[in-house]
Amino acid sequence: MKDFNKWHKQKSNLHENKVRLHFHERDVWFTFLGANIGYEQDGKGDEFLRPIIIFKKFNNETLWGITLTSKKKNGKYYFVFDHDKGRMSTANLSQFKLIDSKRLKYQIGSISEKDFKELKKRIIDLIK
Repeated sequence: MKDFNKWHKQKSNLHENKVRLHFHERDVWFTFLGANIGYEQDGKGDEFLRPIIIFKKFNNETLWGITLTSKKKNGKYYFVFDHDKGRMSTANLSQFKLIDSKRLKYQIGSISEKDFKELKKRIIDLIK
């Protein structure tokens, strides 16, 4: 069973946090995503963390992020790539979302320019 109460308490603390971390497009970060509803991807563990790719930086406060999984998945809604030291990840293209930078915890890597270019193409093809 999901612990929504624990997540709501943590989310309130994140909201009050005034610290914003410096980030860039193509970065891969562990992010406080929380306990979500239905098929929305949740964060895991006590801190409700999940890795994301920073797809678009709008300013120092907001970004578009795409959630990642370590499971290899195929199909038009997934993009498998290698980041930093051979770590394979799958971007779940259907879980594309606006994220406040207060949710960022720490950077774990980055996606290559080549893969990022392909990821952009896949997103554009998906929304056509």
